[in-house]
Amino acid sequence: MSLVGFKASNHPQQVTIKGADDEIDDRGTPQDFWDELNAKYRFTLDVAAAPHNAKTPDYYTRLADGLLQPWTGSVWCNPPYSGLDRWLEKAWREWDERPDLRTIVMLLPANRPEQPWWQTWVEPYRDRPEYDLSVRFLPGRLRFIKPGATEVKPNERPPFGCCLLVWSR
Repeated sequence: MSLVGFKASNHPQQVTIKGADDEIDDRGTPQDFWDELNAKYRFTLDVAAAPHNAKTPDYYTRLADGLLQPWTGSVWCNPPYSGLDRWLEKAWREWDERPDLRTIVMLLPANRPEQPWWQTWVEPYRDRPEYDLSVRFLPGRLRFIKPGATEVKPNERPPFGCCLLVWSR
């Protein structure tokens, strides 16, 4: 099998003809999973949230656009998976420009290391101390909360595992 001519792209479930599909892109992080992370990192800002799934009192919605706002303190980011390249670029820019930024923790799909966003923003820097970035691959599959739901139902997990990117000073 040859990969010559192969062009990586998001799964069709991630991007529709009209753009990102909110049914898929706007899923909340499971509370018990987030609580464990929050106990360690003490997040102060959720940069990719909606009012129904924000994890911190201070958060940016799609309207406020976390890609255009300053990131401060200890940042949680479960970005829309249809636009990961922009979120990773923003994380690196904020990390480089804001020495008071303590931590950024970003939840990403772990099944796409061939994608341009991974090859550009993660692979060259991961687990190298001079870049303050570590990658933690999570066991199993997280179950995300759909918009309008209060709990995760059986078989509501994505067809891929996830990882955490952690920038920490």
